[in-house]
Amino acid sequence: MSDARFEDRADKPLRLIAFDASDLQVISTMVQDAIFPVAEMSWRSHERRFLLLLNRFRWEVPQSDVAERVQAVLSFEDVQVVQIYGFDPLAPDLILSLLDIGFEAGSDGMGHCLVTLAGSGAIRLQVEALEVSLRDVTRPYTAPSGLRPNHD
Repeated sequence: MSDARFEDRADKPLRLIAFDASDLQVISTMVQDAIFPVAEMSWRSHERRFLLLLNRFRWEVPQSDVAERVQAVLSFEDVQVVQIYGFDPLAPDLILSLLDIGFEAGSDGMGHCLVTLAGSGAIRLQVEALEVSLRDVTRPYTAPSGLRPNHD
């Protein structure tokens, strides 16, 4: 019997959940350079849930393969307050690019998730407890640009 390898999951839908900051860093890495229209943000206050339907780059695919994206749902649970900075949330045709997700712990498990966007935009979520999930919901497709994101 051998250990599992990172490449073994390359053709499977990604499903991750984070309950602490180190788990969240893994999700943040997987959604770096994801793009989404503002119209695909959903704040369900009665469910205490904030959702993003992302077109994420498939970082888990080895670099030599074709550049792929997949639609995925990024879900934040136990959300009490949503604050938007640096963009118009009522501009449905606006396309945003996700750079990072961080967590700042408060007292008694509470804290803030900060979704940092390209162009000085951000989404700040006050949460009662950290619970974030990422789930691929479509089959992968070739990235329209055919290129991997590059951060020189």
